[in-house]
Amino acid sequence: MAGVRLLLLLPLLAAGCAHPEARPADEVRAPVRAVADWRRVATPSDRERLRNWRAAWLRGLAEARRGAAAEVAREGAVLDPDAALAHAALPPGEYRCRLLKLGGLLPFTPYPYFRCRVHREGDAVRLTKLTGSQRQVGLVFPHDDRRQAFLGTLLLSDETRAIDYGRDADRDVAGWVERVGERRWRVAFPSPRFESVMDVMELVPA
Repeated sequence: MAGVRLLLLLPLLAAGCAHPEARPADEVRAPVRAVADWRRVATPSDRERLRNWRAAWLRGLAEARRGAAAEVAREGAVLDPDAALAHAALPPGEYRCRLLKLGGLLPFTPYPYFRCRVHREGDAVRLTKLTGSQRQVGLVFPHDDRRQAFLGTLLLSDETRAIDYGRDADRDVAGWVERVGERRWRVAFPSPRFESVMDVMELVPA
């Protein structure tokens, strides 16, 4: 079992520069077998974060509304925890993506749009945030018709190389991928390690 788990972990990404096996984030290849079951890949901490997504969302939303109610209201479905629609699969392509941080250090922090890419490697789907000072990179796993699981890691600032998911808990990220409109998706990251209570990434095709 340990050997199988190691094989499943190898294609996923964690940010950092000190490890000799590190590779540029946009060059990592994910084997098809990595998509079998996200629960076999996720760390115990990330499984817990994904289980408790709703509590984190409601707490972050409450903090955000106390400090920026009008701004939060303008975001509409993207910040509604119950807005997920059927057919959640994230199609390959280039995307405009932005991060909305709820609660934590500041009540509400909306970022401008950056560049993201979704592409298929065999049966695996990889999501990479290409620009910005915080860049999530990782794999999208099947879950059900309304939700997919994202497991990956975070690159910060000018870092250009990545190591494997699961090696640094502070850099691991886990989220739920959902469709919230016609050609509009989001990734909800409950209880991120830095700054906020809940992060929500909106994605629209470029």
